Amino acid sequence: MIKITHLSKQFRVAQPGRGIAGKLKRLVAPQHKVIRAVDDISLEIGEGEIVGYLGPNGAGKSTTIKLLTGVLVPTSGTVTVNGIEPSKARTRNAYNIGVVYGQRSQLWWSLPLIDSFDILAAMYKLPKRPYRAHLAFLVDLLDMQEFLEQPVRQLSLGQRMRGDLAAALLHEPPILYLDEPTIGLDVVSKNRVLQFLRDLNAERRTTIVLTTHNLSDVERICPRIAIIDRGQIILDVRQRELMARFGRQRTLIVEFRGVLPEFEVPYGELVKREANKAWIAFDREQVSAFDLVRSLGQDQGIVDISIQEADVESIVAQIYEHGLAGEAA
Repeated sequence: MIKITHLSKQFRVAQPGRGIAGKLKRLVAPQHKVIRAVDDISLEIGEGEIVGYLGPNGAGKSTTIKLLTGVLVPTSGTVTVNGIEPSKARTRNAYNIGVVYGQRSQLWWSLPLIDSFDILAAMYKLPKRPYRAHLAFLVDLLDMQEFLEQPVRQLSLGQRMRGDLAAALLHEPPILYLDEPTIGLDVVSKNRVLQFLRDLNAERRTTIVLTTHNLSDVERICPRIAIIDRGQIILDVRQRELMARFGRQRTLIVEFRGVLPEFEVPYGELVKREANKAWIAFDREQVSAFDLVRSLGQDQGIVDISIQEADVESIVAQIYEHGLAGEAA
């Protein structure tokens, strides 16, 4: 469905100069800095996949999405979406994709939600009967019946986000791009949106590309994760492979009776002490939790233990901070 080959996008940014003299000099002889927002990336996404496209701020995520939608023209390389080059056929490409930005709405603020849907249906020239049938499917799946007649400005953030999702899917696109779709949502609204995306993918085989900083969302719905940093894709793996490769570290939480005693940790690292509890990081490939507890000694007065597993959020945060060198750590 999506094929990216050696794709790059550069921006020339004017350098204004410092002080009055510097600014006047740049008026006569302007200088520019070249920023490689996307730097020679290659990626293929198949039909029906849900991919978490992750990276820190400024990594190139939004630029990639704009290249996929045809808003930006590549500096070099190629990108095809369902066989179409987006920048060369933006109208045809628009029928293949739906796009939702968490901080930007495509709904008409003062109109009832249903009117926004009818306007978009007219823009896409959707046949009336199939449009009504598909709208009924979306309204039921997103539970929007009670606020269809309300003006968009009166909707809660969660209701508006559900409306934006429906608006992006009215023309039944095979591909959906989501940029921070759950930002600011409460737990109930977020769960409803994530469940909708799972159901949509299961029922319609919709290909979904999700960019977000809320990594718990990625853990719940994205079997595949691609990480971009400084314009380059540094990792592209299945979620289970990510956990196997980077999730070896566990944390043993030990609660003692009374004051926390002094003790040595021969097979791990003491990372935190608080009141009568200790947090010990260890590699599950090198030592078991049972052997680690035994190594602390039998007379330490241990009353309770628990194990904290690594999750996608902690692993991706580690990669953001240390790069792939974090694997060794």
